[in-house]
Amino acid sequence: MNGKGKGYIALSITSIVWGTTWVASKIGVKEVPALQMASIRQFLAGTFLVAFFLIYKKMPLPTAKQFRWLLVMAFLMFVFANGFSMWGIQYIPAGLGALIGALYPLSVVVIERVFLKKKNMTAITFIGLFLGIAGIAIVFYEHAFAHQGPNFFLGLCLSIFAMLAWSLGTVFLSRNKANLNPYYGTGWQMLIGSVILFIMAYTTQKPVNIFSISINTWGIIAYLVAVGSVGAFIAFIYSMKKLPAAIASLYAYINPLVAMLAASFLLNEHLTMNILWGSIVTLSGVYLVNYSIKKTNEKIIAEAEL
Repeated sequence: MNGKGKGYIALSITSIVWGTTWVASKIGVKEVPALQMASIRQFLAGTFLVAFFLIYKKMPLPTAKQFRWLLVMAFLMFVFANGFSMWGIQYIPAGLGALIGALYPLSVVVIERVFLKKKNMTAITFIGLFLGIAGIAIVFYEHAFAHQGPNFFLGLCLSIFAMLAWSLGTVFLSRNKANLNPYYGTGWQMLIGSVILFIMAYTTQKPVNIFSISINTWGIIAYLVAVGSVGAFIAFIYSMKKLPAAIASLYAYINPLVAMLAASFLLNEHLTMNILWGSIVTLSGVYLVNYSIKKTNEKIIAEAEL
């Protein structure tokens, strides 16, 4: 099999694994409070990455300046985005949580336009924003009247907050670079985030004794760490190397659908044709926004080269 064929296999693995991690997280938080669950996952994955680069690659510890950058990124990407999204799916369907998470490109565009005065919006961008909002409204309407729990709206707010935090982290990263290996930096962000989440878990929730966690839940944690955080990330990087960026990025549109289908089969989550169509409309909007931004950036580069 050639490299391109292996790239498509890697893309499939990324899409399926990252889609199923939403379902795995939903199962895990039934026994372990969400912030504690996120803390354990990030601590184990972060320890693996940091130890690999410190011991095997002989990389130095981050400088004080790099550590300040890592701290900001840890808060935005791993405390607020990752931790709060896991907290949110305690109260909302895993599929809905995955779909909300996929909306982040839309909020990035709005943040850059409103707060940074970046003129990166075209007619296609506005159409994409409209479709994204319309689709999520359809999905929300279906779920809101499907006998959800009393904390449904809390979960919705937590998930939206998590998505906005990821968007802010994306904007911050694009404007503030650190001279640090991205995988090494990710490991440190996970470790820092795990400590912060550990403190938050023990002050805002009722954590469980880790020795009382069932073997099934430890299996879920192992899946999230080894397959979700490490394996799928490696597969994603491989697909980026072997496939065009436009193809490799398709995982972002596939994994919410995987999450919805897997949650329907494994968790008996409410799934109707309206939810599926609403999801497709939302993801089509996200695609149009990404497409419009790409074309705008290409135009700016072309004009700069004239």
